[in-house]
Amino acid sequence: MSVTLVKNVGLMLSGEVARPLLPADSILIEDGVIKAIGQGLEAPEGAQVIDAQGCAVTPGLIDSHCHVVLGDWTPRQQMQNYLESSLHGGVTTSISAGEVHLPGRPKDPVGAKCLAILAAKSWANLRPGGMKVLGGALILEKGLTEEDIAECYQHGVRVVGEVGLGSVKDPEEAAQMVAWAKARGMTVMMHTGGTSIPGSSVVGPQEVIQVQPSVASHINGGPTAVDLEGAKAIIDQTQAAIEIVQCGNPRRAVEVTRYINQKEQWGRVIMGNDAPSGTGVVTLGILRNLALVASLGEVPPELAVCMATGNTATLYGLRRGRIQEGLEADLVFMDAPMGSPGQDLLAALKEGDTPGISLVMVDGRVVVSKSRNTPPPKRKAQVVTP
Repeated sequence: MSVTLVKNVGLMLSGEVARPLLPADSILIEDGVIKAIGQGLEAPEGAQVIDAQGCAVTPGLIDSHCHVVLGDWTPRQQMQNYLESSLHGGVTTSISAGEVHLPGRPKDPVGAKCLAILAAKSWANLRPGGMKVLGGALILEKGLTEEDIAECYQHGVRVVGEVGLGSVKDPEEAAQMVAWAKARGMTVMMHTGGTSIPGSSVVGPQEVIQVQPSVASHINGGPTAVDLEGAKAIIDQTQAAIEIVQCGNPRRAVEVTRYINQKEQWGRVIMGNDAPSGTGVVTLGILRNLALVASLGEVPPELAVCMATGNTATLYGLRRGRIQEGLEADLVFMDAPMGSPGQDLLAALKEGDTPGISLVMVDGRVVVSKSRNTPPPKRKAQVVTP
């Protein structure tokens, strides 16, 4: 049995909106799972010890919108190891919004179904640098039947990729397929805003309201946003999760999060990159989202962290994304970056600064011992016993 004690945590952020800050300074991990959370926990004999040295610990960040293909390579930007690089930005889980960038992607029902199943099974066996990827997001193409969707679910497909990226454009046709998927417990994303790639379509608020997806993807644009009144209509007339992405319209991101803050609906917001895309690969995109909504979007920074962790985990049924006993020990040790006016993580986010990361853990194992992409943090966690 592997045991790790994390001690001397300065700020412990739970990832849960109902209780975003935990009155604890230590975590006990056994076999990759959080065993106990408390004050002054002691290490059992033979345990690995990590001294947080006063920095903050958050759940591993979850990128809710990543256009993976197969393997840690993006044909969109001709880059390798971009997922492993995002791990250095604190992202321990990425969720596919559809493998739409695959060269020669099949657009018939059989091809769409086979691609989703292949990707789901492939990503279940691959962890770039240690990152977990929920891959295999079915793209809705004309001719798909309820039996096809049931078969996809049977073989591990749990997500319907962005509705609007495939050949199914009519809201009535899409709503029927979405109902089939949601009846089986699948999470359904829907493109919102202007076109993103050839073959996609403009999707306005009325289409989203008619289809009623699980997620209104990139409500701030991917990259072109609906207007503010349209965004408010989606928020008010659907139950969908509201996704803010880095590769979108920053003004709309701020306006939407201010509206969410007024309505105190913090639990509805999730965060993604929407990359790789024409915008590029943004390895610190989720951290930058946190800083954006906490500094300009008027969201308390501890609740912003929930938007990038526990909210997404709950939506997708993942046993991570929260610091809670019995869940997977995916953790990020971060702090205010050196030189920031903010004296701790929360204050730095309110200033709009990108945090510095010292350690990243996945399933209780250190996978990043020094981030190569973030600025150095003021307080650095370190492994004090092997």
